[in-house]
Amino acid sequence: MNAPIRNSSDARNAVILPVAGMNCASCVGRVEKALKSVPGVKSASVNLATEQAEVTGFGPIAYGDLVAAVKDAGYTVPATRTELAIEGMTCASCVARVERALASTPGVVAARVNLATERATVEGSIDAALLIKAVENAGYDARVVSAGAPDAATAAHKEAETAGLKRDLAVAALLSAPIVVLEMGSHLVPVIHDLIMRTVGMQASWYIQFALTTLVLFVPGRRFYTKGLPALLRLAPDMSSLVAVGTLAAYLYSLVATFAPQLLPPGTVNVYYEAAAVIVTLILLGRFLEVRAKGRTSAAIKRLVGLQPRIAHVRRGDSVLDLDIGEVVAGDVVEVRPGERVPIDGEVLQGESYIDESMITGEPIPVAKEAGRAVVGGTVNQKGALSVRATAIGNATVLAQIIRMVEEAQSSKLPIQALVDRVTMWFVPAVMAVAAATFAIWLIFGPDPALNFAVVNAVAVLIIACPCAMGLATPTSIMVGTGRGAEMGVLFRKGEALQLLKDARVVAIDKTGTVTEGRPVLTDLDVAEGFDRGNALALVAAVEAKSEHPIARAIVDAATNEELRLPEVSRFESITGFGVSAEAGGTPVEIGADRYMRSLGLDVASFAATASRLADEGKSPLYAAIGGKLAAIIAVADPIKASSPDAIAALHGLGLKVAMITGDNARTAGAIARQLGIDEVVAEVPPEGKVEAVRRLKQAYGRLAFVGDGINDAPALAEADVGLAVGTGTDIAIEAADVVLMSGSIKGVADAFALSKATIDNIRQNLFWAFAYNVLLIPIAAGVLYPVAGILLSPVLAAGAMALSSVFVLGNALRLRRFRPRTATGAHVSATADAVRAPLSSVSFERSAA
Repeated sequence: MNAPIRNSSDARNAVILPVAGMNCASCVGRVEKALKSVPGVKSASVNLATEQAEVTGFGPIAYGDLVAAVKDAGYTVPATRTELAIEGMTCASCVARVERALASTPGVVAARVNLATERATVEGSIDAALLIKAVENAGYDARVVSAGAPDAATAAHKEAETAGLKRDLAVAALLSAPIVVLEMGSHLVPVIHDLIMRTVGMQASWYIQFALTTLVLFVPGRRFYTKGLPALLRLAPDMSSLVAVGTLAAYLYSLVATFAPQLLPPGTVNVYYEAAAVIVTLILLGRFLEVRAKGRTSAAIKRLVGLQPRIAHVRRGDSVLDLDIGEVVAGDVVEVRPGERVPIDGEVLQGESYIDESMITGEPIPVAKEAGRAVVGGTVNQKGALSVRATAIGNATVLAQIIRMVEEAQSSKLPIQALVDRVTMWFVPAVMAVAAATFAIWLIFGPDPALNFAVVNAVAVLIIACPCAMGLATPTSIMVGTGRGAEMGVLFRKGEALQLLKDARVVAIDKTGTVTEGRPVLTDLDVAEGFDRGNALALVAAVEAKSEHPIARAIVDAATNEELRLPEVSRFESITGFGVSAEAGGTPVEIGADRYMRSLGLDVASFAATASRLADEGKSPLYAAIGGKLAAIIAVADPIKASSPDAIAALHGLGLKVAMITGDNARTAGAIARQLGIDEVVAEVPPEGKVEAVRRLKQAYGRLAFVGDGINDAPALAEADVGLAVGTGTDIAIEAADVVLMSGSIKGVADAFALSKATIDNIRQNLFWAFAYNVLLIPIAAGVLYPVAGILLSPVLAAGAMALSSVFVLGNALRLRRFRPRTATGAHVSATADAVRAPLSSVSFERSAA
């Protein structure tokens, strides 16, 4: 993240803010004057080139006053995006409170908090220091981090948190074990009961349990009280508050039973030290497993970050220096040795090699590289040595942009999350209310000893509730799903696309450059009897080399690829509406349509069968006469990508309708559609007509995904419910898209659809578990089964179930790491796929004029 808003750390109390709308020196003067008029401002300096203002004050400056002053002067302070790392969140209730604190800060347009990534994304014109203060006032810690870049502080915090949990868990387990033996053992095993009574006695046993439990609660378990009790006092209880209240209730009741039993009613003098100690131990175990699982959900980002080499071999003068990647500048020449990763994006100057680009495109076949070819940072060089001129470094590299896109997708919230957010905001207070009601009902209506039943069941209710699972259900699946997509070369630029894509009913695909290669090539060359194919191609290519027409370029390229020697050409002439003529190597050559051949007195009937086949394939044939005789029939076309047939079949296998939108003529488009099995063709559509075509398809069939690659596809990509851009397309198309297919092949479309379905299914499974768990077990913990079945839930079992609920959700989300794309032959095809697609061909569209 390039955050233009920041407080400098020097003593001048400086603030830098962006200013938009300035276009001359007069604007600069007006903005500076407006800023200097703000109370407390010492000086203001505005830079027109960078469109930034640096303001210094005699003390801390009110950032909102600066923004207001700029606006009053007639200019704007653009909204910026700030990324914060949040520490101390434990459940969905924490997420809701941090979001509310950030959203209520003046200047904030939107705030999103992600429990799984422990990050907040804030949009608006506001100083980061104010955001951090708002988070701290809510009871949590925050700091600014950079999107798309590894955060060493966060990594260190995670490592420290994991190590601390592991240590505390070991201590708690070690101290809890004797308590379980002393208390539970004496209840369950008569031999142990007799041994305790003969040796230390019951009262001494309680003293030992008291000492050990006190250590468990206030050494490894202190985190629950230092976080939970202040949150409770702020009337904003969270998961730690539930644990703190529940364990303290059991502990304090046992404390009274041990040291002041006369204060309790007869028959209620019992201790629950083992419940308090084991609850803390089990919840620490759950937290430890949860932290480890969270680390695995972000594995894709870590792997992507790890692909960036730290050292580059940079040519400086006559020597090659090993420099830190941060010291490389655009224009440097970098040596890439065999087996190394390319450290920067660049252009090959010298050398030849093959590069494994699977980390970018998902394609396993290495790509040939030579002088003039582009290379991408993070890809693996094979056996050759290359000299590469750096064209993009740091955050401008493709790898950095991929990381940024994945992080943005992971931090987003899906529409399905809205219900969860509304529920979890009030979940913990509701649980505490249910626990209080449980205590009161058991105390009033429960059997003797009623106080014991009231305490135990109220504690069980507090412990069993798990907003953690609710908070983790959606973001963990998004993290793993988008990360797996990145590994496959499918980048979800917006997390919302995961949910919207699954519901699409029709896929509209641009033809040129998406279904086809996007460049004409020579596809057919048949020669008449008595002519040599190679000689005919050399003569025709020599003449066409004088023309700038794309068809001519394709013929010349074909001759070049076959390493044919082209003869000298003279007397070249272009005949409008017919073709071209010249002498190549002294031989007359004429090239053009059938009417040109007939005007020369040549009969093209001998090629009738070939011409008919080409017409069926949507190709327009050309003819060549050499030395006054009909010599060849030629076809140049934009060939279908090798991956397109399997990609269309895979989309059909997913039950999707496929339409093709193109500006090409109807005959050519229809031929391609027949070859690929495309359901509907909207042909002869001008660039501005694609948006209207998308609208009509949406109106006819519902939610639509559009796949394109060119600049003229950008409006259609934006108009579609979900826009997918092939990664070899233009930057404008990619910016307008919701999903980017890095491989440049539309077979990634089926992968994106299948991954979308798998991720949303996974989210629904998680949400079902999280809600069903609480709906089912909270009443059981309250004791609703006791009157009919005599069943009560022990607080210890409640703690175990609560710990396992979060681990279950995380484990289920991690299954997405094993997601595999569907086979091209349509494995797992829905039996209703053909029935779903059938109606599409019955709908017709009015063709726009070409």
